[in-house]
Amino acid sequence: MSAETTIYLNLRQQLTSGGFPHGDKLRPDVLREVYNCSANTIREALLRLSTVGLVDFQEQRGFRVPDLCNKLQHELTHMRILLESEGACLSIRLGGVAWEARLSAAHHKLSHIESRVRRSGGDVAPLISLWSAAEQEFHETLIDGCGLDVLRQTHLVVYHRFRQQLITTDREFIYIPENIEQHKMILDAALDRDEAALRSRIHDHLSRNLTHPLPTAAPLQKPLANLVT
Repeated sequence: MSAETTIYLNLRQQLTSGGFPHGDKLRPDVLREVYNCSANTIREALLRLSTVGLVDFQEQRGFRVPDLCNKLQHELTHMRILLESEGACLSIRLGGVAWEARLSAAHHKLSHIESRVRRSGGDVAPLISLWSAAEQEFHETLIDGCGLDVLRQTHLVVYHRFRQQLITTDREFIYIPENIEQHKMILDAALDRDEAALRSRIHDHLSRNLTHPLPTAAPLQKPLANLVT
C-alpha cells in the first residue's frame, strides 16, 4: 500500500470516527506535519475525500468537515436501509456457507467489542475506533454475497457519510443495549434465510436515525373500469 493511500485511509477513518469536529477547517499545511508528508499529498487526499462527500471543498475557502444536517442524516439513513435490505436479501439467495461463516465471524467480533463497551463503565474512547471498524465489517459482510459491485461500492460511500453524521451526536450509540440484540437478530434472520424478517430487522436497527417517518405506500386504486356504473 502506497504512502498516499495510507494517508487517505487514515484521514477517512478520522473523519468517520470523530477525529475532526463538524465544520472544522482542514489545513493541508497543518496536516502535513501530522503525517510527515508534503502539503500537496494532503491536498490530493482531501480532494479525493471531497468526491465522496466526506470533505467540503470550495475554491478560495479550502477544505472543511461537513456540518451536521438533519436532512442529510435522514437521507443517508434511508439509503442505508434500502441498500442493506436489498444487498442482504440478495446475499441470502446467492451467498453460500462461506458467506455465512464470514458473517458469523464478523458478528462475533462486533458482539465481543460491544460487550466490552457495556461492561467498561468508564472512558470508552479507546474502543470507539475498534467498534467502528467491527460495525462496518459486519454490515459490509452482510451484503458481501449480493454479487453487485455497484451496490457494495455505493453502500460503502453512504455508510461512511452516515457514520460521519452520527459519530459526534451519536457517541452514545455504542452504549445502546439494543445494539447487541439487534445485530444478533439481523444475523439470525440472515442465517435462517428469512428475507422478510431480515428486511424488518435492518429497518428496526437503523430507523431511530431517521429524522421523520418514511412515506408509506399509497393504497392501490381500483381500476377505472370498475368505477363505471
